[in-house]
Amino acid sequence: MADYVLTAKSPLNGVAKEFDGVTMAEVTGKALVSVAIPMGGDKNLAAAISKAYKTNIPPVGMSTTSADEKTQFLGLQSDQFFALFDADEHEDGVTHVADRLGSAGYYTDQSDSWVMLAVSGPKSRVALARICSLDLHHDVFVEGTVARTSMEHLGTIIYRSGTDSFIIFSIRSTAQALLHAIETSINNIL
Repeated sequence: MADYVLTAKSPLNGVAKEFDGVTMAEVTGKALVSVAIPMGGDKNLAAAISKAYKTNIPPVGMSTTSADEKTQFLGLQSDQFFALFDADEHEDGVTHVADRLGSAGYYTDQSDSWVMLAVSGPKSRVALARICSLDLHHDVFVEGTVARTSMEHLGTIIYRSGTDSFIIFSIRSTAQALLHAIETSINNIL
């Protein structure tokens, strides 16, 4: 029997493009773990997050960051949030989170289910505002804000990760369509 080797491949092959005032690059090497709060387990999980990460469970629409700044928690809906951290340091994202939080939550690896695109630069907000129905004004969509929305016809999550920096998440099967939508919007503002 022949020996086969499977090689991991990112949805967009690590695409990175620079434009006048906007940089767009696929985010790779990150683990994304869904954390669900068991019924009645709010206080238990809040205590576990506080002890393990020295932060709080993020409120819906916002994010929190661990004390060591290695993990971002994205508050997506009531009783559920995402943990985003470097995958290179951990072979299994679920085990990494479960080892720190124990049985305080329910964990599901989402890493291979999503494509992530970082869009940054002084013109990034203008480019994204063309295809996003949310108000991305810096006073409204403040740093650390996270929201589910649609861009063009695609279901997405948008996370403001810095002053002029955003990470856009979409399901892996729409990777090429997301790239096309964002790149087209960038080209239309130049």
